[in-house]
Amino acid sequence: MAKLVLIRHGQSEWNLSNQFTGWHDVDLSEKGVEEAKTAGKKIKEAGLLFDQAYTSVLTRAIKTLHYVLEESDQLWIPETKTWRLNERHYGALQGLNKKETAEKYGDEQVHIWRRSYDTLPPLLDPSDPESAAQDRRYADLDPRIIPGGENLKVCLERVIPFWEDEVAPKLLDGKNIVIAAHGNSLRAMTKYIEDISDADIMNVEMATGEPVVYTFNDKLEVTDKTKLGK
Repeated sequence: MAKLVLIRHGQSEWNLSNQFTGWHDVDLSEKGVEEAKTAGKKIKEAGLLFDQAYTSVLTRAIKTLHYVLEESDQLWIPETKTWRLNERHYGALQGLNKKETAEKYGDEQVHIWRRSYDTLPPLLDPSDPESAAQDRRYADLDPRIIPGGENLKVCLERVIPFWEDEVAPKLLDGKNIVIAAHGNSLRAMTKYIEDISDADIMNVEMATGEPVVYTFNDKLEVTDKTKLGK
């Protein structure tokens, strides 16, 4: 009965200041650090032991994973970072204050950008200094797959190969896995795991720093889902 634990990173500095973050690399807030540590303590109390850890290439998720593993006495386990677990890319919205953006473009338009399953945000040009194409952590990626902006549908399309190539085989082998990532990349994975509809996934929320524990049978069917509350 393999287990998978999903953890959205603790509150970030831009969560706190209400800015669109996406692939922009920001740190955890003080509250976010405490959320991550608390998640690790909850995991230890639950007796969850992991064989493999995964996270994105963004600081807030990496630090969350490390705090979780430290608090649960599992810093030594193998760890892999992948861009496929990055937050949804918010394009030209990244860095903008959400309230001010709503005042400029209207609440309805911003709601569509944030919550529509298949509507893209305004895209960043690859030549823009803020583009991921200018970031050395993505230097080995084919430039054609570096996004200028994403919706949840596109985010799901890059998460699925990670699931099929990395996660599913290990779960089928009976390995327990922990993933510390982001609200939208984890919502995409949740959609795939639970076969949630395009409409219903838009109402699913991932709380910061709250471990979600899935138990699977040998056919990779979910037999239990539990949230370790804060």
